[in-house]
Amino acid sequence: MTKVQKQFRLQRPLDEQLMESIASANSIYGIERIRILSSNEDLLVEYDASRLREPEVESALSHFGIPVIDVIAPAQ
Repeated sequence: MTKVQKQFRLQRPLDEQLMESIASANSIYGIERIRILSSNEDLLVEYDASRLREPEVESALSHFGIPVIDVIAPAQ
């Protein structure tokens, strides 16, 4: 297993529907964890890079209705 963390910026503010979508996306095979960062504008997605590539992670988030835009460097 090769764990990778990627930070994504949300296209719209968090609301209840988006929170439910994020919770559902945690069931995606290969995604270990999705955290909402303190800014409430960014997600930190931990995934197994031996199972998913970055474009597949973005596609999976989109499939669950989680609108992310540019990928930015992870917070330190």
